[in-house]
Amino acid sequence: MALPTVKFLTITTPKDIYRYLQQNSLFSDLPEDALREVAGFCRVRRFRDRQLIHARGDAPDGMFSVISGSVRATTSSDEGREALLAIMETGAWFGESSLFDGLPRAYDAYAQGDCELLFVPRTGIEGLLDRRPQIYRNIVRLLCQRIRLSLVLLETNALLPLEGRLANRLLILAQAEDHSISAELRLSQEDLSQMLGMTRQSISRVLKLWESEGIIERHYRGLRILDFPALRRKTTDS
Repeated sequence: MALPTVKFLTITTPKDIYRYLQQNSLFSDLPEDALREVAGFCRVRRFRDRQLIHARGDAPDGMFSVISGSVRATTSSDEGREALLAIMETGAWFGESSLFDGLPRAYDAYAQGDCELLFVPRTGIEGLLDRRPQIYRNIVRLLCQRIRLSLVLLETNALLPLEGRLANRLLILAQAEDHSISAELRLSQEDLSQMLGMTRQSISRVLKLWESEGIIERHYRGLRILDFPALRRKTTDS
């Protein structure tokens, strides 16, 4: 699948970082002085397509937010079989659990297309949390969203056939962390195959059927959801 090239240098100054944090749900409700402190110790990191951001087993050094582009979270078996856990799009946070447990990274993270990330170092955020414990509320909310999502995925994988599982995953992928909805999904049929543990041929068959029903539209960068109510019905009608 051809991937768009993300223009680098979207954020270049501490003022740019401050404005980005103002619009991000994790820090947007902080007082101005605290927000400026966070902006002061954050750093922008840029990665080329397919470049490793961190590897499974790496020591945790902070968390990331996707400014532009997207990030693939993957894991592999001893036999080399790869599973795609998630694709993080603009505004998404990842690596936040390291703030609490200090355990090694649980997955590999790669740039999907050129991407730009905001890096929040663990040393900086831990000091701020000691002085501003109200930030824990926002981070706990984010972690609860992760837990809720994991439970939904476990339930659907256990109870639904392929069509229901695929419909549910597309609906989840369409919802950003700020609860906004995007009909445009930039992922391939191979990505969906790795996410669901199904063959690419099975995924293609279902998507082709849904396209004929006017539910989705496929294109070379991924797909577009045309009929959300019909897709939601697929999670219960299957």
